[in-house]
Amino acid sequence: MRVELITTGSELLLGQIVNTNSAYMAAKLNNMGFDVLYQTTVGDNYDRMRDVIKNALLRSDIIITTGGLGPTQGDITKYVCAEITGHQMIKHQQSLEQMNIHFVKRNIPMTDNNMRQILVPESSYVLMNHNGIAPGIVQEYNNKYIINLPGPPREMKDMFERELRPFLQNKFGFSQVIQSQVLNTFDIGESLLETKIKDLILAQKNPTLALLVRPSGVIIRVTAKGNDFSDTEKIIEPVKQEIYRRIGEYIYAENDENMETVTGNMLKQKKLTIACAESCTGGLLTSRLTDIQGSSDYVMGSVVSYSNKVKMEQLQVPQEVLQIKGAVSEETAEFMAQGVRKNLHTDIGVGITGIAGPDGGTDDKPVGLVYIAVAGQGKTTVSRNLFSGKRHEIKYRATQKALNMIRLYLTQNMS
Repeated sequence: MRVELITTGSELLLGQIVNTNSAYMAAKLNNMGFDVLYQTTVGDNYDRMRDVIKNALLRSDIIITTGGLGPTQGDITKYVCAEITGHQMIKHQQSLEQMNIHFVKRNIPMTDNNMRQILVPESSYVLMNHNGIAPGIVQEYNNKYIINLPGPPREMKDMFERELRPFLQNKFGFSQVIQSQVLNTFDIGESLLETKIKDLILAQKNPTLALLVRPSGVIIRVTAKGNDFSDTEKIIEPVKQEIYRRIGEYIYAENDENMETVTGNMLKQKKLTIACAESCTGGLLTSRLTDIQGSSDYVMGSVVSYSNKVKMEQLQVPQEVLQIKGAVSEETAEFMAQGVRKNLHTDIGVGITGIAGPDGGTDDKPVGLVYIAVAGQGKTTVSRNLFSGKRHEIKYRATQKALNMIRLYLTQNMS
């Protein structure tokens, strides 16, 4: 079944709020086996909304709108849909009773315009709103379905799960499901990654492959359609294993697992401790490591060493290194990592020094230059990096690189 999602509201077109409803519904509907082929946003204009919905009916089997079910004159979605289907609006008694209870419980007056919320087209199927007032609406029209859901995400999500999902399951059944699995990569660019698995992408039918660039790296999404999730697992697994065979060294996690979780779990499993010495990242690496529950088992502490004085006094970076090589140098990063490891008595020390910008760069040491060192027992690894982007982006990319270096260090030296 072809589905089109239509989000309504001029505030969306003005960029005043972010449309999270479509992302939520698309994921849910795709997993249920529906094909979400189009997403459209339209403002609170009667004629334009009518044109958008009529156009959707030409190419889709199910049209789902969100927004425009409230009490104001700008809430027009269900009126537009009722005009298209040729139905009159009537009061929905159960919603009216629920609305009266809503206002009595809160001891606030109910204005007359709230009656607009409980009007529904005659002959429609009503989806009850358990977190608000305005019910959802399902209308069958020329063997197609127009479905109206409320705009507030809390109301929409609850209505989708408790009302719309059962309706769709009972109405259509699901001969197939769609499942996606994600492989998270780091330190490999999109173009090189595509080259390494291009034949798999070109051959795709079921499963399909897609590359998506994220701040954390490039992700590979493998999507399969099957009779059930056991079926899709069997379809995905061989392709996933082939991808691992080709680029496994770049894959650090699957699905929603992030770099700090992976690195933290490795530290915990190996019963190792870590300390960080951060200059340009200002404590962001430590913050990411300690975002993970139970991180106190392995994160012993950190030093934010913006000034050379702190680098010398707290981390024992030699003054001559700072004078000759500079604060942003391979040597300084190495001394920072070794110093924080020694002073905080940890198994691993990390040192980060660089220029996050927007000022401070030179021809020899431009903005984005960051040195990262990981020190362990008898061995220190240092990486020179040139990151692009704004200040916060450079800081994030530096910490992502540092986390990956820790992960690789643990993999290669602590097995």
